[in-house]
Amino acid sequence: MSPRDEIPSLKGQDGEGSVQVHQDPAARIEGAKVFSIYGKGGIGKSTTSSNLSAAFTTMGKRVLQIGCDPKHDSTFTLTGQLQPTVIDILKEVDFHPEELRAEDFVTEGWGGVKCVEAGGPPAGTGCGGYVVGQTVKLLKQHHLLEDTDVVIFDVLGDVVCGGFAAPLQHADRAVIVTANDFDSIYAMNRIIAAVQAKSANYKVRLAGCIANRSRETNEVDRFCDKVGFKRIGHMPDVDAIRRSRLKKKTLFEMEADADILACRAEYVRLAETLWRGTDPLAPAPLPDRDIFELLGFD
Repeated sequence: MSPRDEIPSLKGQDGEGSVQVHQDPAARIEGAKVFSIYGKGGIGKSTTSSNLSAAFTTMGKRVLQIGCDPKHDSTFTLTGQLQPTVIDILKEVDFHPEELRAEDFVTEGWGGVKCVEAGGPPAGTGCGGYVVGQTVKLLKQHHLLEDTDVVIFDVLGDVVCGGFAAPLQHADRAVIVTANDFDSIYAMNRIIAAVQAKSANYKVRLAGCIANRSRETNEVDRFCDKVGFKRIGHMPDVDAIRRSRLKKKTLFEMEADADILACRAEYVRLAETLWRGTDPLAPAPLPDRDIFELLGFD
């Protein structure tokens, strides 16, 4: 037998050239609007996700937030503490999920947000896609998605492999958190390419980007105009957001001042925009050389 006989056909399975396992139809999330939040590492995805979750609850929506990072700090400001991860809890029962109760891996946070930390494999081993898959399977087995209006996946770092892109198999819309600087926009360009690849076989489409911790948005807007993308939110660089993390609270729990009220209003406006539905965007990501020419130094 030729060694090539063992190479699977990759065409059309999960994007041409992908070696990721195609999603089992039984794992689809139905009935809820599903959003995946991406962006450069450290850009503020967890802060954005948690405040978006809180904003949705103020609209009367039933929200589930899933953190997809080994740091398991996505829901930190919603619950006030780090939560155990699904993978760690599964290890405790020797990976027998039938022994788990919903309260073993789901914590109710501020406003009634259901909080789950998927976690991740030990450094240098395994794949984040497996972790996401196991988490969604558990949620379905416990019927926790049946009374949920909104699911938010908060996904670690840049999309550099299919494992990090696994939440896109479940999402209706992908939202990118960026800043008004080259590195953040460069990462956004790569994430756009990843979402476009997934959209060939899944329902996920791009909703737009949020300029976070940025006084200006001129570079973000210039990039969006160039590739056919859209900025749907802007969160200025205010100290209230930093303080909310230190106090282990979302902005919706903080004592109100002018900055906090303005940020809350922007998160609610953004949540309303996403709930109403955004046009499916299909921007054309730039080759590396072109993005350096657009945004790089002279």
